[in-house]
Amino acid sequence: MDMIAERGLEKLTMAALGREVGMSSGHLLYYFHSKDELLLRTLEWSEGRLGAERARLLTRDAPARERLDAFVDLYVPDGHRDPHWTLWLEVWNRSQNADEDARERQVAIEGAWHRDLVALLAEGISRGEFRAVDPDRFAARLRSLLDGFSIHVAIGLRGTDRAHVLGHVREFLDESLGRAGHPDT
Repeated sequence: MDMIAERGLEKLTMAALGREVGMSSGHLLYYFHSKDELLLRTLEWSEGRLGAERARLLTRDAPARERLDAFVDLYVPDGHRDPHWTLWLEVWNRSQNADEDARERQVAIEGAWHRDLVALLAEGISRGEFRAVDPDRFAARLRSLLDGFSIHVAIGLRGTDRAHVLGHVREFLDESLGRAGHPDT
């Protein structure tokens, strides 16, 4: 992740990584078998860290909307070339030719975000904090919106910096999840 942050993914070669960690590229290939596997394992490691942070944010004693905003903050990249999102984009791009095991591992990563979001939405609905929506369908739509905006931020598309994206998403959430019977909230 440090190399991705410093140099970008296009300069991450097995030889350069090997030099960085004091191993030969052959030794890295012995453990990871391919650059694709190395990238996916790095993503899984990074997602594990994000998953722990997400769990901490979602289980704190706060209104559901406050925790939903924290979820969104964690999801959206910090900015252009965010290392986690740079890695995600590369893994997604490579997944077109990935084997079934790699695809299942990617689905597991996506599924964790989705399940946490569905549970948070269902809790907010049951407490009357959110308008009644189908939590699973809403979570799928919200994650698609977040993915689209996040890709724009990660690649540095002009006019879509993190602050603007967060503003758009919060406006969408206000319009879509205002409390039942309270359209202004």
